[in-house]
Amino acid sequence: MQSVDLTHHFLIAMPAMTDPFFAKTLTYICEHSDQGALGLVVNRPIDLTLKDLLDQLDISSDDQLTRRFPIMFGGPIQLDRGFVLHQPVGKWQSTMAVNDDVGLTTSLDILRAIANGESPRQLLVALGYSGWAPGQIEHELSQNAWLTVPASPAIIFELPAEERLTAAMQLLGVDFSSLSDEVGHA
Repeated sequence: MQSVDLTHHFLIAMPAMTDPFFAKTLTYICEHSDQGALGLVVNRPIDLTLKDLLDQLDISSDDQLTRRFPIMFGGPIQLDRGFVLHQPVGKWQSTMAVNDDVGLTTSLDILRAIANGESPRQLLVALGYSGWAPGQIEHELSQNAWLTVPASPAIIFELPAEERLTAAMQLLGVDFSSLSDEVGHA
């Protein structure tokens, strides 16, 4: 299958997806190259708030936002590691620029800044990430496991988690409930 760069795209799990980590998920691809891919599931909150996470890391915060800000299940890899997807990219100790507008940071300095009320304008915090070996996404696409669409940061940063999958489907002009859970090729 021809290689395609899915960086800054959404992967929308098809209804036939049975993998419990990815069923009914919307995944944002942060990096995709011939070396593989890295992404974050952006629509699956876990039972942890940002305040809980900051407390676990001994980072004090009086910011009311942290008390109700949900943490996402980013994927099944390195569940003990935090990932902050944010706009603007900024200058943090360990940031990968997804593009000119969106960054992915794994260093604690961004969490300290958030706790001090100095956070990036938009953010999503996840534990764990999703990863694919070289050619794996392409193979899964050929098996109709995913739909893809260029990502919209507004979906990630401005909508509640439960609305993100439907909104991404609307970018394609498709109603999720109209999709078949049968796998096949035309």
